[in-house]
Amino acid sequence: MTENATASRETLGFQTEVKQLLHLMIHSLYSNREIFLRELISNASDACDKLRFEALHNDALYENASDLNIRIGFDKDARTLTISDTGIGMSRDEVISNLGTIAKSGTREFFGKLSGDQQKDAHLIGQFGVGFYSAFIVADKVSVLTRRAGEKVDQGVRWESDGGGEFSIEMVDKATRGTEITLHLREGQDDLLAGYKLREIIKKYSNHIVQPILMLKEEWKDGKYETLAEDETVNQASALWARSKNEITEEQYKEFYKHVGHDFDDPLAWTHARVEGKQEYTQLLYIPGRAPFDMYDRQARHGIKLYVRRVFIMDDAEQLMPQ
Repeated sequence: MTENATASRETLGFQTEVKQLLHLMIHSLYSNREIFLRELISNASDACDKLRFEALHNDALYENASDLNIRIGFDKDARTLTISDTGIGMSRDEVISNLGTIAKSGTREFFGKLSGDQQKDAHLIGQFGVGFYSAFIVADKVSVLTRRAGEKVDQGVRWESDGGGEFSIEMVDKATRGTEITLHLREGQDDLLAGYKLREIIKKYSNHIVQPILMLKEEWKDGKYETLAEDETVNQASALWARSKNEITEEQYKEFYKHVGHDFDDPLAWTHARVEGKQEYTQLLYIPGRAPFDMYDRQARHGIKLYVRRVFIMDDAEQLMPQ
């Protein structure tokens, strides 16, 4: 590191509440560690939506690259996992505000500025400002490299923390807009350095995120997976329940059931309705063609999957369907 770079690097302390949250997050808040990828992908999706809306009034923000996508990559040797997006990115002040202060949700502030049809159309997910910190469930160090769309190349920002109460921040060059988050994985998290495992998590929690989630293709060869120099879209990038009923064919309904129900047979029946009022929601309810073998086992988990703005929140939502 050069003397100038060292001089421009600052070490700052987290807000007190953040220290407490990090401790909770790492030890107890999320019992399911896989949730971290859902949260980071949701944040990336928000960033892409923010750019899309701001660019309606300022097309130059796209910087001659209008593709909005999310990319997942990993490095087995370095034991790192990377989530990057081509969204709005952050300035230095926004990084300090959003990553150094608990519940300072840039998304919530942004959402409050929208109105009318824009607000309904925005696929904004991270309303609570804590999802980013879930990265520390699986990582003992997190690095963020970001640059806000429309800013000069030298206005990139690097943020780093080990979750111990402080973070460092410095200005760096970043050629492209958007944000790249690198997780340095803890011991015992090596299964996250496998393409098939990451694809499994993405399809479970984030299959219907609007933007394409890209990974390098892999193929099985000579007893192991080989990575190819070609991208593939891992998610469906389209929430079937959010589409109009007259756009969906009977075959598409059946295929979607087999995907969410892990069933080889067609469903017996289904109902698809949109309820509007003080609370708005869409229901897509399937009845399987045959009863599950463990239907009368009180410990078995059956029920409704709950999604909020296309993001999987919970399985077996008992409040929605009594056992």
